[in-house]
Amino acid sequence: MSGQFLLLQLGVITAVLLAVTMVSVTQSRAEFVDVRGQRMLAIAENLASTPLVRDDITASQASIMLAPDVDKSRALSGASVVAVTNAKGVVIASSDPQTVGDTLDLAADRAPLGRSWTGDLTLGGRQTISARVPVLQADGTVSGVALVAEDYPPYGSALAAAVPDLMFFLGMGAALGLAGSWLLSRLIRRRTRGLEPDEIAELADNREALLYSIREGVIGVGLDGKITLLNQTATDLLGLPPDAAGTPVSELPLDAHLRNLLLETTNGEETTAVSGSRLLVLNRRTVGSHGRPMGTVTTLRDRTELAELESRLAANQSITETLRAQTHEFLNQLHTVSGLVQLGEFREVRTFIGTLTRRRAEINDEIAQRIKDPSVAALLVAKTSLAAESGIVLRLSSESHLGPLEPSLAADVITVLGNFIDNAVDAIAGLNDVTVLVDFSDNDSMITIRVSDPGPGVPEDLEQRVFTRGFSTKPAPAAGRGVGLALVRLVCSKRQGSVTVHNDAGAVFEATLPYTAVSP
Repeated sequence: MSGQFLLLQLGVITAVLLAVTMVSVTQSRAEFVDVRGQRMLAIAENLASTPLVRDDITASQASIMLAPDVDKSRALSGASVVAVTNAKGVVIASSDPQTVGDTLDLAADRAPLGRSWTGDLTLGGRQTISARVPVLQADGTVSGVALVAEDYPPYGSALAAAVPDLMFFLGMGAALGLAGSWLLSRLIRRRTRGLEPDEIAELADNREALLYSIREGVIGVGLDGKITLLNQTATDLLGLPPDAAGTPVSELPLDAHLRNLLLETTNGEETTAVSGSRLLVLNRRTVGSHGRPMGTVTTLRDRTELAELESRLAANQSITETLRAQTHEFLNQLHTVSGLVQLGEFREVRTFIGTLTRRRAEINDEIAQRIKDPSVAALLVAKTSLAAESGIVLRLSSESHLGPLEPSLAADVITVLGNFIDNAVDAIAGLNDVTVLVDFSDNDSMITIRVSDPGPGVPEDLEQRVFTRGFSTKPAPAAGRGVGLALVRLVCSKRQGSVTVHNDAGAVFEATLPYTAVSP
C-alpha cells in the first residue's frame, strides 16, 4: 500500500525535486570550497611560516618535534588532516601518526611546489579540499610542504540544508496526491485489520520501546535469511552498522560460526560464540503467527567479563598448583639435607646443595637470557618445576627470544602460555622420557608462542572445536571444563591475533599476538 501511495505522489514531484536538489547541493558545495579553502590556506601558511617548523623539518626526530605544532593547527582549523612533508611528499609529521612515512599526492603537476595552492586532493581514499604551502629556508630553497585538508561534507548534510526549499515542493506534491490518498484509504484500512494510523503507530512505538529497553541483545531473522528486528544492544555486541536491519545475515561481517547459528531455523539450546573480542551466549527460538512460521528470534548475552574472570581464576589455580609442586620438591630436598646432616655426611650435604644450586641456576639463567619479561620468565621457571614433578622435561628452544612487555600484554601472554603448557602436560601425562618444547619468536611487531608435545596429537576434525568453549577431549570428571583454549582464543581475538593447532609428531599449538617492544 505504501508503494502505491508513494508512486502516485512521486510521479508528480520527482522531476522538480531532482532539479531543486541538484541546484541546492551544488551551491552548498561551491560555498564550502570557497570558504573552507581559504581557511585551510591560512592555516597552512601559518604552519609553514613557523620558525620551529622551518628549523626542525630536517631534524632526525622531526615527527616528534613537529607533532605539537601539527596538532595545534588541526585543533585551530578543524581540519581532517594536517601534515608536514619533505619536498618529495614523504610525510614527516602528521595529525595521524600512522601516516608518517607515507607519500602524499602534492598535486605538483597542477602547481609548482614553491607556490601556495588550494584545490581538491584525494587523501586516504577520501575527497578533500586541501591547501599546500611550501616551507622555505633562508636561501629560498623548498625544504618541505605544509598540507592542511578537510573532508568534503557528506551529501546528507547538504541535503539537510536544502530541506526548507524542498518542503515547499513536497507540500505541492502532497496536495496533488491527496485525491489518490483518499482513494487508497479504504483499501489500506482493510489491509491493516481496521486499525487507525495512530493506533498502528502506537503499536510500533510500544514494540520499539520494549525492544530497546531489553538489556539483552535481540536479533530476529526471517525465513529469507534477512534481519527483521535488531535492538541497540545486539548492534553493539555484534559490531553491526546501525542500518543492518533488512540486510541478509550472509552479508554481515560476522564469524562463520556465529552466522550459521543465526541462520538456523530450529529451536536451539544455549551456545557460545565469539564476536570480535566478545564472548557471547546465544539462545534461539522459532516464532510464528496464526500457525505460519515467520523466522527465529535470538537473544545474546555478553559473558566477556565472566570469561576474563575465569581466566584469572584459572591462572591463580595454575599458580597454586605450581607453588604446591615447588613446595613438595623443596620439602623432599630439605628432608634429604636433614638426613645427610643426621648421618654426619657434611661433605655430601655440601655437594648435594651445590648440585641443586647449579641446576636451578642453569634453568633460571637459560630462561632469563632469552626471556626479558620477568613475569613470563617467572611462569616458565615455575612451570618447569611443575612439569618435572610429573617426570616431564619443559625446555625452552635455543632460538627463543622475548623482550620486556607492558603489563596488559604480559598478562595475555601468560594466559596463552600457561594454558598451552598445561594442555601439553595433560596430553603426555604417564609417558616416560618426554619433552615439551616452548618456542618464542619476536619480530618487533608480533609475538609467536609455540608449544609442542610428543603426545597423540589432535584429530584433524577437532582442530577448530578444541578452541570452542565447553569442548574437551579429557575424560570425566575433567571433561566439561573446556575453558583454557577458549580463553586463549578470546585473548588472541582481542589482540587481533590468531591461534591454531596442527600435528607434527604430536600436537603443536601456536598463537600470535601483536607486540610492541618497550624499554626494560
